[in-house]
Amino acid sequence: MLSELGVTVWVADVSPERRAWAATNGVDPSRVVADFTGALGRVDAVDIVTPADTHRAIASHCLNAGKGCFVEKPLALTVAEARQLVAVVDATGRVLQVGHIFRFHPVTDALQRCLAEGRVGPVRYLTGRFAGFKRPRTDVGVTQTDATHFFDLFAHLLGRPPTAVTATLRDYLGRGLDDLAFVAVEYGEVPAFVEAGYFVPGTHRDCLIVGERGSLVADFGRSVVTVFGHEHQQAGGRWTAREGEQEEIKAAGTEPLRRELEEFLEAVAGRRRPAVDAEAGLQALRVVEAARRSSHLGRRVPLDEV
Repeated sequence: MLSELGVTVWVADVSPERRAWAATNGVDPSRVVADFTGALGRVDAVDIVTPADTHRAIASHCLNAGKGCFVEKPLALTVAEARQLVAVVDATGRVLQVGHIFRFHPVTDALQRCLAEGRVGPVRYLTGRFAGFKRPRTDVGVTQTDATHFFDLFAHLLGRPPTAVTATLRDYLGRGLDDLAFVAVEYGEVPAFVEAGYFVPGTHRDCLIVGERGSLVADFGRSVVTVFGHEHQQAGGRWTAREGEQEEIKAAGTEPLRRELEEFLEAVAGRRRPAVDAEAGLQALRVVEAARRSSHLGRRVPLDEV
């Protein structure tokens, strides 16, 4: 994808097999190295796609070398490491963008337009599901790799930060990492309910936004948003459920990864604030850590505890 955007790509990987693959798949073999530090003097920006426990060290090194960084989510392994990266960004003045890709999806654009137009009225609550039968990620649990998509997306759509979390996490596979998560996140007075896991048949990337005058149902896999004009009405002391019109919106636009990387490259070139900055990545990680604490303690955890 980076090559398609017209940039000169260097690849650094500790794996000989992956270096060999890169050298035979469009990258000049002279620009494929084992140690990323050897290529830093040749590049303007760095895309970090490594296990989460390496993000802080690699990104800090690159930022201190004067390079903009794109860091795939999660920003870091822990909240403490994420705060350290925020401090490095502030000290160096360099760009760091976090790979919360749902921000760049055409479905998100459609949801934002519907909310801005007041199609469903004030939001009452939201639900999100990022689930499917697949191989578990080995560096972080499912809350940190999958549920976090919706933690960030809902803060973005609502325009307000998360304030408290109540969660149930499970480690059914016994790996020491959660593989099922049910997380209730409060964004002020608006609750959101997020499910993530590795066990549900199929692939599910969807969310629901319920407002006072209707609902939005979004399917990120199909790139479709359905607007329901359903509304409860009161007359004569009784409530009725009125089913209004239904409209299906086919969301179209630039492929999310391409758009995300374009935004990053433009931010680096202009030395401007990126679309998803380090503070946003830290905020999502605070929800993850609050979810772990809530599940362990069996209680609601305010975000100011994390």
